[in-house]
Amino acid sequence: MRATSNRTRMGLLAGLTALGAFASMGSATAATTLNGNWASFTRCPVDSAAMLAADGATDTAVCVSSHSASGTIKLGNTVVPFGASDLQLGVVTHPNNTSTAVSPAGGALVAAPADIPGGLLGLMCPSDIFVITGICNSLADVNLNRVTATIESVNNPSDFQLLAGLGTTTPIITLPVRIHLTNPLLGDNCYIGSSSAPILLRPKNSTLPSIGSFQFNGDGSDNPEGVLGRISLAGATQSDTTFAAPGANGCGLGLLNWAVNLKTGLPAASGTNSVTLNNAQTNVVTINDPGAAAPNAGKDLARYWHSAVK
Repeated sequence: MRATSNRTRMGLLAGLTALGAFASMGSATAATTLNGNWASFTRCPVDSAAMLAADGATDTAVCVSSHSASGTIKLGNTVVPFGASDLQLGVVTHPNNTSTAVSPAGGALVAAPADIPGGLLGLMCPSDIFVITGICNSLADVNLNRVTATIESVNNPSDFQLLAGLGTTTPIITLPVRIHLTNPLLGDNCYIGSSSAPILLRPKNSTLPSIGSFQFNGDGSDNPEGVLGRISLAGATQSDTTFAAPGANGCGLGLLNWAVNLKTGLPAASGTNSVTLNNAQTNVVTINDPGAAAPNAGKDLARYWHSAVK
């Protein structure tokens, strides 16, 4: 049993070498501050039922954290640069080489909002439609013109590929997201994509990361013979050019959906959209010998995580 568990663990770590800044939905661990090697895993859902149930003999629990400093997303005719994005999730591997992603409540992806270049003027103007022309003429006020866009996780991820990190051709995961557009005239419920019609991102490596490995104690302190292992994957670029982008919904109580769609070229078919994440820094933590910790490996991982809380 232990040999099978170790093979599963190594397959998972290889697959995660390409994992960038995506995944979604699950049980939560509140954000906090952690010590040492645990520092980037503030939201790992170690207390979720699925993670706690991982026995180490068959199912193995792993924490994943990935941070990207910046990126861009192109939807239809609109390109939006965005700032930092942070992914945190748990992964439970199974004996048949499948896995289950487990994420914090509210979504694994936390992304900084970004200003859309040109604001509402860029989204809808100019226009020869009377109503839209009236709105365009009112946008001298900078606050009325400003539009921010935030990538949000929705629903559950799927199609997680453990060995995708060995190359640059295979997507690592399918992640349903939506883009939240915020502006006083668009209202608070303006989205591109939704839970029922999400944007399905399938990120894969464009470049491979450099890889380092570390062992440490349960509380996060360094120890070359520690019970925990951390794999550090630095400097990768991830991208996806295959996703389709649905039309806007809920903009201006739904009255301005068509105006946003018309100017931005939405809905947009696969091949016309893209996302790029720059300089992704990914870390993976697991128990070095989960088989030896059976049947309580998941519970031990949670106990170690809590012991690292500052």
